[in-house]
Amino acid sequence: VQLQASGGGLVQTGGSLGLSCTASGGTFSVYPMGWFRQAPGKEREFVAAISWSGSSTYYSNSVKGRFTISRDNAKRTVYLQMNNLKPEDTAVYYCAATIRTPDWMTSGSADYWGQGTLVTVSS
Repeated sequence: VQLQASGGGLVQTGGSLGLSCTASGGTFSVYPMGWFRQAPGKEREFVAAISWSGSSTYYSNSVKGRFTISRDNAKRTVYLQMNNLKPEDTAVYYCAATIRTPDWMTSGSADYWGQGTLVTVSS
């Protein structure tokens, strides 16, 4: 499966931004999906994950209550709505898919990766 992320950009502290990731190839609706990020000089970290049906979601503690992951299987797209953004949210954001369970992605792992999209939050 190939993943294409979009929607990154520059936003001020406290602002909002939405990311999208569209899949091609494979059977999108059976894959749990997730978002990860990598800040400059840091390791890539888990942000959010969603089950194939969308009924279960998982978030890192740092984004819980501010970010929302969702998906539209008919459009083969997973979304990440980011609200109340902080400078520490600045990173390259990656979407990913797994053939395993969505909670497995909380360990920082995935089976398929898209290219990243840069989110910059100015103070």
